[in-house]
Parts: sequence; structure tokens; C-alpha cells
Amino acid sequence: MFLPLKTERKDFMSSHSSIENIYRLDGRVPVGKAIPFGLQHVLAMFVANLTPITMIAASARPALSPAEIGMLLQNAMFVAGIATLIQLYPLWRVGSGLPIVMGISFTFVAVLGSVAANYGYPAVIGAVLAGGIFEGTLGLFAKYWRRLISPIVAATVVTSIGYSLFSVGARSFGGGYGKDFGSPKNLIIATVTLLVCLLWTSLMKGYKKQLSILAGLIVGYILAVILGKVDLSQILSGGIVAFPHLMPYKPEFHGSAIFSTCIIFLVSAAETIGDTTALVNAGLKRDIRTKEIAGSIACDGYASAISSLFGTPPVTSFSQNVGLINMTGVVNRFTLMTGACVMIVAGLLPPVGNFFASLPQAVLGGCTIMMFGTILTSGIQMIAKCGFSQRNITIASLSLAVGIGFTTSGETGIWHAFPELARSVFANNVVAVVFLIAIFLNLVLPKDMDIRREEVSGSRNEKPEQ
Repeated sequence: MFLPLKTERKDFMSSHSSIENIYRLDGRVPVGKAIPFGLQHVLAMFVANLTPITMIAASARPALSPAEIGMLLQNAMFVAGIATLIQLYPLWRVGSGLPIVMGISFTFVAVLGSVAANYGYPAVIGAVLAGGIFEGTLGLFAKYWRRLISPIVAATVVTSIGYSLFSVGARSFGGGYGKDFGSPKNLIIATVTLLVCLLWTSLMKGYKKQLSILAGLIVGYILAVILGKVDLSQILSGGIVAFPHLMPYKPEFHGSAIFSTCIIFLVSAAETIGDTTALVNAGLKRDIRTKEIAGSIACDGYASAISSLFGTPPVTSFSQNVGLINMTGVVNRFTLMTGACVMIVAGLLPPVGNFFASLPQAVLGGCTIMMFGTILTSGIQMIAKCGFSQRNITIASLSLAVGIGFTTSGETGIWHAFPELARSVFANNVVAVVFLIAIFLNLVLPKDMDIRREEVSGSRNEKPEQ
């Protein structure tokens, strides 16, 4: 179903099964050995996949009931699994064919929270449906605008994604947004989890070395249970089997809501370009192809439109899973497919979903703080690969300086003079600002900037004739 190319289908179905295939894009891996790697990806993104829904639902007027929120959380895992399968094994031109994990995006929380408060949750569904179709169609025509995203622009965006995730990792390390943030228990759990990851990476050999995150999550979870940080009574709540609800809300369409959401979909597309580029550069050791960018963004958009039919916010590529791939080198699509299937099962079996949802933030923080650093270093490596010409230095340094300085240094008040839409899009979004500035500089700076500089320098060094 998800294998449009005959060569890919043949490879998927008949290639020799080997654990060494985990480092190859295609090829079968023994199921028993593939599942732990897929499970590692699910555990790395599960809580982050659910949190945006609770944040947006909290703003809805009229308010959503606990039963409605529970239904949306269940749908979120089902949709994330389906979107990941489409990304792994494209349908027509939708999907990149790359090991990208999809999940509910944090990028839309502010805008969709405002839409939910002003128009109600059905307006959120309408805005996501329209915006998803907009981004998906934009992706299909990527070959016409791909030249705007030069290698230095992509490298700068990847670097900004890594930087933007540091605060997310630190927040999780301290326990998330609970009242006990920074408590000794949370810090102990996160530190032990991190140490287990480091020790596992240092001491294990062969393919088992790449399961360090799973090892850290298991040990951290057990420690959290011992310290009373996990409520096991909630795991069996909600029944045994529950099918996802299709069209739980009738979409409502409001022009202003759709417009603002489409703007954020452009930001999401920029993040997807950055994630996809980082994955291909670090994981596959090659440059990104236009077809892969087009398919990735098309999946981002159209999968979000599908997501709206299940009442959930947009889906996008998850940077933490890109970081996991960068750190482990495991790029096999079959392996990630097992993780996608686990997500779908979690959406069908509430006890499975509740078990994953019970994973404490501190455990995740102990693992992700290390993964996020790999995305930043990938961006730096990409910048170095582009070369340190005067033009590239100007684009990267100015974009990062404005993006980081104006959004994360406590100077967000600088945006007060801008319209509300601009503030909601840029004021707290490093990636959006960096992307905009980098695109602008890439368009206006002369291509022969370095040649002109050398000519001026050479003319100054010429000695006058006697």
C-alpha cells in the first residue's frame, strides 16, 4: 500500500534479513531486533505528541470535557502512526521515503489556542484542514521554489532548530510544567537516566550500542515508579479497545483563523526542510534531493489535513527523533515502521497508550538533552560544508543573531510594535525568524560578494608604478 516503486517493494519484501541493515535505508531487519529500535522512537516522542492537544484544548471556548480530550489524545497516536507510515513509504508523491517520525506539532499551539478561544474548537479543525491542504499543495510544487532554500539557508535553519530545542530538553529534565519542576526527585531521575544512556553507549558493543536511549528510558521509568512519580492506576482506565473517532467535530471556517494558521504552516514547512536536511546529511551522508523535500512537505500538509478529520492539530516531523537518528545512525525504514505500528496500536488500545503517557517528563529530559545537541552540531557541520565565505558567514551569523537574540534572550518585548499576527508567529519562534532572515539575505546579497571583496583587496595591495 505504501510502496509505490517496484524496486522498493522488491527490496522491502525479499531482501536478506540482517541486523546490519539498521544502518541502511532499506532492507529487512529481524522483527525481534527491529522492535526495540522502533519502540525507542515511540518513547522519545510520545508525551510531546500529546501535550499540544491538552494546551490547545485548555483554551477552547466552550471548554472541552475530559472525555473529549481523552478521545483526542487517543486519536493523536493513531494519526501520528499513519502519518509516519506515509512518510516512510510514500503514496504517489506524498511522503519522502526517509526515516522521519511524525507527530502533533508544538509550532501551532499559540495560534490554534487563540482560534479555539475566539471561535471554538470546530474552527481549529477547519483552519487545520484548509492549512494542511495549502502546505501539502505547496510541497508538490517544491521544484519551483526549491532554489530559495540554498544549502547555507538550510544549514542555518537546522542550527536554529537545535538551539530552539535546548530549552525544551532543559524543561523536561526538570520535570516539565508540573508544580514540582526542579524538585530533587526529578533531577535525580533525569540525571540517572542520562548517566545510563552515556554508560550504555560507552560500554556496549555492536548494534546494542544504539539502544542507549531505550535503556535510559527503561531504567529511568523503573526509578520513577520506585520514587512514586508514576500513577500506575491510570493505565487500565478507558477500557481495553477503543477505535478512533472520525469527524468528532464539524469543521467551521473563519477567514482570519485560516490565514493565521496558513502562515504557521509556512513556518512548519521551514522546520520540516531543516529536519529532513539534517537527517539526510547526518544519517545518510549525502545532500537532500528536491523530490525528498517535496514529498516531506506534502506529507506534512496532507497528513495534517487527515489529522483534522480526527479532531487533532497538525502533524509534522519530530526533531527529537531526527536527533535520535543522528546520534545512533539507525536509518532503516523497516525498523521505524515497527515504531509507527506501535503508535497505531497505542491509538487502538487505551492501556498501551496510557502506559506510554505515564512516562515522566524527567525521564524524557535525561535522554533528549543529549539528542538535541546532535541536531545543533549537525547544523554547524552543514555550515562548515557550505564553506566560510563572506556571503555564507553574513547569512548564518546575522540570521542566528537576530533569531536567537530577538526571541530567546528575554528581549521578546521588542515585538510589541508589530501586529498581533506577527507577534504570534515570530516573537517566540527562533526557527521562523532565522528562516525569514536567511531567505531574505540569500535573495538580496550578491552572489559574487566574495569576488568583489577579493578584487577590492587586490587593488589596494597593488604597488603604484614608479
